[in-house]
Amino acid sequence: MKLTIALSQINTHLGDVEANLEKHLTVAEEAVAAGADLLVFPELSLTGYTLQDLTPMVAHRPQATDPIFRQLLGVSKKLDLVVGFVDEDQRHRFFISAAYLSGGEILHVHHKVYLPTYGLFDEGRFFAWGDRVRAFDTRFGRLGILICEDFWHASPPYLLWLDGADLMIFTSASPGRGLSTEPQLESARWVEHINRAYASLFTTFIAHSNRVGYEDGLNFWGGSTLFGPNGKLIKKGPYHQEALVLAEVDLNQLHRTRARLPVLRDERTRLVAYELERIIGDGRDSNSNTR
Repeated sequence: MKLTIALSQINTHLGDVEANLEKHLTVAEEAVAAGADLLVFPELSLTGYTLQDLTPMVAHRPQATDPIFRQLLGVSKKLDLVVGFVDEDQRHRFFISAAYLSGGEILHVHHKVYLPTYGLFDEGRFFAWGDRVRAFDTRFGRLGILICEDFWHASPPYLLWLDGADLMIFTSASPGRGLSTEPQLESARWVEHINRAYASLFTTFIAHSNRVGYEDGLNFWGGSTLFGPNGKLIKKGPYHQEALVLAEVDLNQLHRTRARLPVLRDERTRLVAYELERIIGDGRDSNSNTR
């Protein structure tokens, strides 16, 4: 089975959901015309990133009655979509979120589980922590979604892998950091390095969409990438400019790679669970919390 993935690295209007929606609809039509089956937008693509006190005013619930999602669900009858937004639950907690839309339905919503609150990041002041990492079924197979800081930690991609995800979708609003003599920012180099590592370690497709532009003093560098299960780069977007990055992937590569390198077959999940219980029980997990 072959699948054409489109990674949309866009610049967003901070706090202007209507303007961002129009850009989503325009990009989606371009992707449909180009033959895309799946279109992936960056983190918080409908709202912008540095929301702070704007957070409650831009939240939307992923359902057909919502005026924003109603239009996106209509587009999802032409191709599958991953969009970034602020989700508000019934108790009025706000989450950095990504929704997977397909065939006029919402198949999955992921709430960001790791909220960076260090350096230039302040997410923990304004958002609640997600508490689930789950793969889900689509017409292309079983997928998983992670948001930015989620995939800077090894456990969420590992959990998705064990839960059956053969394509992991990473979305981010990654600011540029780390100037050097190299033409590539240090933050870009590191993200590409770990994405390639996950593709290789988990013999899985990794599709990463990162935003571009300037916002509240931050620069977002783009450079979206798609890696195959053998760790090879399939496609890469440009740095520092809007682009629709398209590539066709052959899902049969999973068979070829895993027949040669059966790390999934040999993974000892019960051993991992046993040792995690021991480590937590001994109090050796220095970062343990229940959030």
